[in-house]
Amino acid sequence: MTTNVLILCTHNSARSVLAEGMLNHWAKQLGTNIKAYSAGSAPSGRINPFALEALQGAGVDTAGYRSKSWDEFTAPEAPPLSIVITVCDSAAAEQCPVFFGGTGQPVKVHWGYPDPSNADGGDDGKRRAFELTRQAIGYRMLQLAQLPLEAMTMAEQQLALSRIAQN
Repeated sequence: MTTNVLILCTHNSARSVLAEGMLNHWAKQLGTNIKAYSAGSAPSGRINPFALEALQGAGVDTAGYRSKSWDEFTAPEAPPLSIVITVCDSAAAEQCPVFFGGTGQPVKVHWGYPDPSNADGGDDGKRRAFELTRQAIGYRMLQLAQLPLEAMTMAEQQLALSRIAQN
């Protein structure tokens, strides 16, 4: 059975896209049965080109990536979600989406990251910020992909994901 993971941020243009790409990349590399998706509560309608550049630089296939609404994951035909991760930076007073949709209650965790779109230093500064954010998100996604999720209870998953958040 596939473990479906939804990664949320407000605009679904940067951090959530980086997380989706890195989790799917690691799942494929490790041969795990995890499928990542990303969405936003107020999607921008476009993916930040620096996010795509950072993912492509890491060998991630970004074909078909798009900014989408979390509404797609509340429809009856949506994949059943096991885990929902928010990646917005609550320390920066961003309003993080709270997901209520889907069937059943997925395990929910918050892994906040500053928005690399706000980095100083022009394009070079943004490129650096996106790459550093991709690396940080990628590390957590690797830890998630290595968990024996199918053998874990929801409580065990919650605990493991909360521990990853502390790393």
